[in-house]
Amino acid sequence: MAKILVIDDERSIRNTLKEILEFEKFEVEVAEDGPEGLEMIGKNSFDVVLCDIKMPRMDGMEVLEQVLQSDPDTTVVMISGHGTIDNAVEAIKKGAFDFISKPLDLNRLLITIRNAMDKTKLVTETRVLKRKVSKNHQMIGESEALERIREMISRVAPTDARVFITGQNGTGKELVARSLHEMSNRSRGPFIEVNCAAIPSELIESELFGHEKGSFTSAIKQKKGNFELASGGTIFLDEIGDMSLAAQAKVLRTLQESKITRVGGEKEIPVDVRVLAATNKNIQREIQRGNFREDLYHRLSVILIHVPSLNERKEDIPLLATHFIEQLGAEQGMPPKVFSSDALEELQKIVWTGNIRELRNVVERLAILCEREITGEDVIRYAQPLSQVKKQ
Repeated sequence: MAKILVIDDERSIRNTLKEILEFEKFEVEVAEDGPEGLEMIGKNSFDVVLCDIKMPRMDGMEVLEQVLQSDPDTTVVMISGHGTIDNAVEAIKKGAFDFISKPLDLNRLLITIRNAMDKTKLVTETRVLKRKVSKNHQMIGESEALERIREMISRVAPTDARVFITGQNGTGKELVARSLHEMSNRSRGPFIEVNCAAIPSELIESELFGHEKGSFTSAIKQKKGNFELASGGTIFLDEIGDMSLAAQAKVLRTLQESKITRVGGEKEIPVDVRVLAATNKNIQREIQRGNFREDLYHRLSVILIHVPSLNERKEDIPLLATHFIEQLGAEQGMPPKVFSSDALEELQKIVWTGNIRELRNVVERLAILCEREITGEDVIRYAQPLSQVKKQ
């Protein structure tokens, strides 16, 4: 049952709203002024708050500001007997869901509350999804190397400093980037990931900066680029070592001026975005070969984070393998399976050329092919089938 709080200094209105909404099967509580309402909000969770504007002790607009300051996702509907367009505009600007004038229209009130409930439901679902996504992108392990990375992330994340992440394929560079975003002041903004190696060189500029209609043959309509889409949040340029020199020049200009120009356009568009970059290449060697701009590297590498290979943190393998087997069971509805101690020892003996990505694939293979307890013999048999073929 949805829970509603009514804050109004007029007893007759409080009681009337309580009766009407309880008849509509809502759970309703009332407060006679702002301070009492704020106290109740601090102790309870409400799906919707109905708040009068003109009240003694504390103005409704001040109540709105304090409620949203403590929880920006709270759904607040302002009501007033002195309703003007200016009041309505001010309330909406300050974050109110809607504004209703007195005398209250019952149908309008119920429609607004139901719309507010839909918004609250969407916010809740989004939180759940974000928790699920965050859970799927955890950095698993207790090795000294990983603890150093966690400490670096906690120091750097609250700033807007650009971060350059290096490491082999499959080591978890994306997880570092996501952690930096989620722990930053931009966490409510978008996180846009661009795989520079997967986009053809002739399309990378359009992908990053957008294009105007007719700027090239297939540009049938205007398109926003990833820098625009990431404004207010974070853009993660993965495998930036594979980016063309032409695109590198435009990225450098964007970093210098915080502005972009769409392909085929002339207008400069301001962007407020934090840039994270990653590569699996030896970037110094790429600079020497003329494949990567040294000035761009210096712009991007305010903070350097190197992610160690799985072979450099083998003590984390038991935790990772256990995490993956539990995750696979939940995702695919498999019966719960466990690793024996000798199985975990065998996994630690393997030379992991594909790092964590390869380990997860191996765990999935073992989960499918083995019985409830995965043994050391199972790991020897199934973990590296190609090496077994070579031995034969």
